[in-house]
Amino acid sequence: MTTLPNRPKTALLVIDVQNGVVGGAVGRDAVVANVAGLVDRARRERVPVVWVQHSDADLARGSEEWRIVPELTPGDSEPLVEKSYGDSFEETSLETVLSGLEVGRLIVVGAQTDACVRSTLHGALVRGYDAILVSDAHTTEDQTAWGAPPPDQVIAHTNLYWKDQAAPGRTAGTVETKNVDFGVS
Repeated sequence: MTTLPNRPKTALLVIDVQNGVVGGAVGRDAVVANVAGLVDRARRERVPVVWVQHSDADLARGSEEWRIVPELTPGDSEPLVEKSYGDSFEETSLETVLSGLEVGRLIVVGAQTDACVRSTLHGALVRGYDAILVSDAHTTEDQTAWGAPPPDQVIAHTNLYWKDQAAPGRTAGTVETKNVDFGVS
């Protein structure tokens, strides 16, 4: 379990499910539907939902591309963390938010698989969090023009290597949406 003391709770971390991030992503509708289902379930089970929203030169704050997709609406009491780096912890309030919620275990969903999702997973694990990736609730765009593998292979590879990720005293891994366990009794 987490190496963070006094952090027994789990949170659903929704990363960058924004119009300009998932607009051209592979399996966009299915991934957004899976994320929406997990958000609804987390709310019913009183599990914190923490939203992360990226901004940069291509995702200008306040623009249509920057907005979270219309299928998802952060709740008024749900934290929304703004970021400008891939790792959602870098120069953000995420650690403070999670500490205040007593969260030491993250269920991670969102986009893009090979950028912000991957960076945040690694960032979480090295900071002492348990980090579980929902294997059918993350996606990415086609970056083959820049030498990347096709998006379905990027997603499959990330699921493959995160499935067996390990660190002393911490848990990592993958789980399908239907098998997510928020650890609520």
